[in-house]
Amino acid sequence: MKKNILKIIKTKNKRPLVCLTAYSKPIAKILDKYCDIVLVGDSLATAMYGMKNTHNVTLETMIQHGVSVSSNLSKALCIIDMPTNTYRNIREAKKNALLLVRKTKCDGVKMECNGKNFKIIESVVKLGIPVMGHIGFTPQHYNKFRLSGSLKRDRSKLLNEAKKNEKAGVFSIVVECVTNIAAKEITQSLKIPTIGIGASIHCDGQILVTDDMLGLSGFYPRFVKKFVKLNNIIKKGVQKYNKAVLSRKFPSKINTF
Repeated sequence: MKKNILKIIKTKNKRPLVCLTAYSKPIAKILDKYCDIVLVGDSLATAMYGMKNTHNVTLETMIQHGVSVSSNLSKALCIIDMPTNTYRNIREAKKNALLLVRKTKCDGVKMECNGKNFKIIESVVKLGIPVMGHIGFTPQHYNKFRLSGSLKRDRSKLLNEAKKNEKAGVFSIVVECVTNIAAKEITQSLKIPTIGIGASIHCDGQILVTDDMLGLSGFYPRFVKKFVKLNNIIKKGVQKYNKAVLSRKFPSKINTF
């Protein structure tokens, strides 16, 4: 396993992992200094392209954004989501994972768990490609938000999925929208790090969609904290520009050749 991946695993029970999403060069360059993992998430479907969900993102789109992000990271790991319908069977998964890594030079891929694709995940790991797992609310398999882990049988199912992901060889696992009890049980039962999103402080790390965290997306579920209201800052800048153009104060001599 790659040294940088081993470093991530070794953070277990030592310090929290800091993770965020990026889809472009400017954001990637900023996140690189502060994040352990930068995820090129298929969340770009809703965050960038205005789609209703992530189901129609293509592999080509992920590659384009992946190249932009991966080539501008020097410290953080670059992990890229394998989009819907690109790993439905072992042959398809291996072909597309290899293409994604070869084209983008990313450090690994993320594959959502549907409760039965463990052999598919394992086949990609055996190629030497690091895989990040994903359980709980998996957006590629659901149309509506759902919370998991409220009932004991649900927690047992989640724990079973987490352990099977670990057995399949994933180096870490995203745990999305589960109760704090479920998150704690899963985290304590695994040797690999858990990365929470809407899954409490009990996970080994945290991830958010950067556009949500910066107050840009307009999507603010309970588990998202806006650390800055960037939409207001941009609005003020655009208003100033509007005013300067209409009053013919821009461009001034200093902006003119």
